[in-house]
Amino acid sequence: MADEEIRPAGAADVPVVEGVIDAAFRPYVERIGRVPQPMEEDHAANVAAGKVFVTGEPVTGLVVVEAFDDHLFLDIIAVHPTAHGRGVGRRLLRFVEARARALGLSEIRLYTNAMMWENQKIYPRYGYELVERRVDGPYDRVHYRKRLL
Repeated sequence: MADEEIRPAGAADVPVVEGVIDAAFRPYVERIGRVPQPMEEDHAANVAAGKVFVTGEPVTGLVVVEAFDDHLFLDIIAVHPTAHGRGVGRRLLRFVEARARALGLSEIRLYTNAMMWENQKIYPRYGYELVERRVDGPYDRVHYRKRLL
């Protein structure tokens, strides 16, 4: 499992990408009082744009990333609940770092919903620093960044 490939998602992966994101984020709907943004994104468009990378056979985890001039934005990281505790998230975070470096970017940025407190314990363990907490429309978000050396 530790050496499972992380690969770009293809059009055939769109239904499974949607399924993993749904399974990963559905538990938060009641807690935050609305559907989390990742569940509402156009996953087919993200896959077509080359932003989605998946791992596992069947797919158990994925990231959605977007490169900007000065940073790599980690839009979504999702691990299917059946794969929790197997290091999938850790491997995906390492992949995101490697991707940023390969693109010549020295910073990764992300945000998480303030009600997803589990994430606020995870990201600092991987070197992400809290930047700010900000309300963006209906979402109360905690923003993080990681500077790569």
